[in-house]
Amino acid sequence: MATDPALPQTDEEAAAELARLAAEIAHHNRAYHTDDAPEISDAAYDALVRRNLAIEAAFPQLAHSDSPSAQVGAAPATHLAKVAHARPMLSLDNAFSDEEVAEFVQRIRRFLSLAEDEAVALTAEPKIDGLSCSLRYEDRRLVRALTRGDGTTGEDVTANVATIADIPQALPADAPEIFEVRGEVYMEKQAFAELNARLLAQAEAAGDAAKARRFANPRNAAAGSLRQKDAGVTAQRPLRFLAHGWGETSDLPGATQAEIVAKLRAWGFPIAEAFARFDDAQAALDRYRAIEAERADLPFDIDGVVYKIDRLDWQARLGFVGRAPRWALAHKFPAERAQTTLNAIDIQVGRTGKLTPVARLEPVTVGGVVVTNATLHNADEIARLGVNPGDRVVIQRAGDVIPQIVENLSRDDARAPWRFPTHCPECGSDAVREEGEVDIRCSGGLVCPAQRTERLKHFASRGALDIEGLGAQQIEDFVTDGLLHTPADIFRLTQAQLLPRKKDGKVWAANLLRSIEAKRAPDPVRFLFGLGIRHVGSITARELLKAFGTVQAIAQVATRAHDDEAARAEIEAVEGIGPIVTQALIAFFAEAHNREAWDDLLSEVAPEPFVQVQRTSEVSGKTVVFTGTLETLSRDEAKAQAEALGARVSGSVSAKTDLLVAGAAAGSKRKKAEEAGVRVVDEAGWLAIVAAAG
Repeated sequence: MATDPALPQTDEEAAAELARLAAEIAHHNRAYHTDDAPEISDAAYDALVRRNLAIEAAFPQLAHSDSPSAQVGAAPATHLAKVAHARPMLSLDNAFSDEEVAEFVQRIRRFLSLAEDEAVALTAEPKIDGLSCSLRYEDRRLVRALTRGDGTTGEDVTANVATIADIPQALPADAPEIFEVRGEVYMEKQAFAELNARLLAQAEAAGDAAKARRFANPRNAAAGSLRQKDAGVTAQRPLRFLAHGWGETSDLPGATQAEIVAKLRAWGFPIAEAFARFDDAQAALDRYRAIEAERADLPFDIDGVVYKIDRLDWQARLGFVGRAPRWALAHKFPAERAQTTLNAIDIQVGRTGKLTPVARLEPVTVGGVVVTNATLHNADEIARLGVNPGDRVVIQRAGDVIPQIVENLSRDDARAPWRFPTHCPECGSDAVREEGEVDIRCSGGLVCPAQRTERLKHFASRGALDIEGLGAQQIEDFVTDGLLHTPADIFRLTQAQLLPRKKDGKVWAANLLRSIEAKRAPDPVRFLFGLGIRHVGSITARELLKAFGTVQAIAQVATRAHDDEAARAEIEAVEGIGPIVTQALIAFFAEAHNREAWDDLLSEVAPEPFVQVQRTSEVSGKTVVFTGTLETLSRDEAKAQAEALGARVSGSVSAKTDLLVAGAAAGSKRKKAEEAGVRVVDEAGWLAIVAAAG
């Protein structure tokens, strides 16, 4: 149970909110990173992430392997080639106060076992609001440029990057043979305004101003310009580049962050003018305030300042946790605010049936962007704010399209409260709130037009079956015309149905049918994720398939578990799978229309069995316990090493323990391990295991 009254108070409440947050954060990750169409402000997104982290800290037993705290970005788009990063491109943890920055430095001290009087030097630089990009040089020539993508796999934008004048095509002779430069592709504010004006003028000249392609902000403009199919279009866009780090390298030309950044500048890469090294956190905070004061006058958008530990040997020891390095932190700026009038509250129905309220605002300019919509999240948020159409409200934004309402200036006015609808606005089915949840959902399932369309979009999407050519608009059209009702209908589309839909559509129809045919033996993880079962993300799907082998086996055990406690326990025993996911699986396969759709789909496709990729570490998948005093590394660092090698770390010796690492003055745990026949190694033995794993 949590001690903070602002957090959930029971495991059931916490699990339900974590599931809701995971789905909401994943949706906004796709909107921002993949579609370049963010729906909420940076501040609103950060608030969701921080809420998720706070609940996981209070209920660590509920943290899932596919938690948002372990995710980076979103899946790359399909129109560009996908390439794996040599080293992952991870994101940064955020801070919003001086106290959080001070705690960051204290965590570094604790992790590295540093004395209080030992200096912890930091670098500080503006956090550019652009598109992350990795530039790979081999034999000192630029050979590949990738976007971040999902952090593991990015989009190949090499031809497009070649058009950016800031980026050197070759490095000087003192550069390593292999070196990946990482930074941000961005567009300056003035260039962004001129681009939008030019696009409008072109549309007007063509007599179609209403359909002018204009970008919402410089970040979207930069992302859309870099990810063009035609590099000639990119060449016409005024893109810039700022370097701030590196990925894989055959050699490090320096021992500190500042030294390597200086080397990047010497090689011809633009570096932020405000970049500097400081011997303590207070000096870095002073630079933060100086940059914040100059923010409005900078030629490009920034949303904070990034601090990094200067010593690279310390960075290597600190390593990573989840999706972020321990040695870096983004200190975000406060969101910008403005007042406006709430004109209406509309309800949107999502893929899972969630009813999301959206505030329609009197247009207002905030930070140079005209905004007309704001998220209201859920019924509880509306009640907290006490908003009604006609209210005067305060909104905030930090660089994105849809802001957040943070204050209602009219809440003391006498009027009846706005009532959340009790029926789905799309199909009229009951709108219900499950016990322990904040969201209200349509109960109509596949009979609800909104859910039917969105579920089919999800099934065919990049993260699921990834059916090339079957995009959102095609699915909407097919559903409207009665061609698609369930996922199985996708595989029953015929050339006769498709040919009349396009003039000279023979090639288009053949290509689409070929893409669909290629997915008749789909990857099982993508297939299971594509079904849209609540709480079953791609990582959860993978864990289930590791345990049961096939999607058919998962369906069988979930069906039995409806009235068989042993089957339920079998699902809950899977690593990272708790009662919430188990209940979602049981509920999905207990519904008659879901079983009918499942059987129908399996009559058209044959998902492949899951194949487990074996890890190389000798402790992967094993349970490790540390005891006694370690002399060369802290307990936190040793635990991080074990987890990085795929091991589970436990605080006590049991029948499940595979290895005990015994430091100096090891006591009862060592004795218990020896009596149980558990393998015991000393600190040197553990370091040998780490070294052997590479």
